[in-house]
Amino acid sequence: MVASILRIRFLVLALLMGAGSYQAHGQGTLSGIVRDSLTREPLELASIFLASTTYGASTNDKGQFSVRNVPAGQYDLIISYLGYSLYKRTITVGNGPQTLDLQLKPSTQHLQEVVVRPGSNRPGDYEKFAETFLGRTVFSRQCRIRNPKAVYVQYNADRNELTASSPTFLQVDNAALGYRIKYYSLEFTLNFREQYMSFYGWPVFQEMKPRNERQRQQWLQNRQRAYRGSLPHFLRSVYLNQVAAEGFLVQKMRVVPNPRFPRADSLAKALRQARHNQPFSPADQDSIARWTKVPRAFSLLYTAPRPIDSLRETDSGRVWLRFRDYVQITYRHEAPDPNYQPVRPVGAPSLPAPTQQVSTLMLHPLRAEVQANGQLLEPLAVFTDGYWGFEKMGEFLPTDYLPPTSAAPVR
Repeated sequence: MVASILRIRFLVLALLMGAGSYQAHGQGTLSGIVRDSLTREPLELASIFLASTTYGASTNDKGQFSVRNVPAGQYDLIISYLGYSLYKRTITVGNGPQTLDLQLKPSTQHLQEVVVRPGSNRPGDYEKFAETFLGRTVFSRQCRIRNPKAVYVQYNADRNELTASSPTFLQVDNAALGYRIKYYSLEFTLNFREQYMSFYGWPVFQEMKPRNERQRQQWLQNRQRAYRGSLPHFLRSVYLNQVAAEGFLVQKMRVVPNPRFPRADSLAKALRQARHNQPFSPADQDSIARWTKVPRAFSLLYTAPRPIDSLRETDSGRVWLRFRDYVQITYRHEAPDPNYQPVRPVGAPSLPAPTQQVSTLMLHPLRAEVQANGQLLEPLAVFTDGYWGFEKMGEFLPTDYLPPTSAAPVR
């Protein structure tokens, strides 16, 4: 039953991307006008977009806009305009045309108030944020933050936590995939004590212009590579009931708390407190090192693959991801990124380079609805670790991306 007993360390990625909820087929057109909520005057050059997609437009001199060929479904509609508060609204796109009359509220900065920033980012804090947010994959190394002054980074020593936020947007140019991403209202947290990272906001994707046909083809190949084995790929395979056919192996995993950890943790804290502001003796250092090696929990992996009916639930054409505890998901059709190195147990020898992409998935509620595009109706319903926790902005694709084999709408 048990294939391995390992010390497990969680790096939890909770990512809210304003994900769209697509129906299986059908398209609509969004059009309308954007106005000042006080004067009712039309606003020219306001940016309208559907979060996490490539769908967007700008208003003309009459405040009018039109977004065509939008797959039917639910979206987060975002409007950005200088001097006005960011507009956010959930809409449902149906088959055919839809007209909207949208009003933006002037922000306090619209009255020419002076906004004083508390201070510049400390270089070390900003570098840690940028490395964690962008990631360390080969594709992530080709990502650049183009407006670093738009993000405020702070470190809280009491919580041992690094946070970052942007009152406007953070722009990331991904030269590996050919996307320019503007991340609005970014909120980022990196907690070193609890070993998790989360970020959320409303991103918009814009296609970058390739230098030549060779670069365009390279971007297309890289996008396919980023998609293969990803969480959206797995969820889409769940929706289509093609998990094994798409190269995924799913196994049950249980995480069992180590009964020795609470005692070891308490003793280590007591020793640190007793030696507060005093140098540690060699014996102290040895004791702390010994107690901190006690694992918080063990992972128990079941060798048998989980049957699809233990992961997937359907009702009236809707599909849910459903399981208890944890699952380990292995993608067998592509090797991991060369920069990936799995976390090894404390005291264990160095591990050989992994040959498969292995991730851990935990479902926060009992079940979560899966959409046809490989997105969850509630993006924060799952937590990931392992390879999916390693991939970051370098592999970040819009939710309307379809691999070549799925060029036709999913039915």
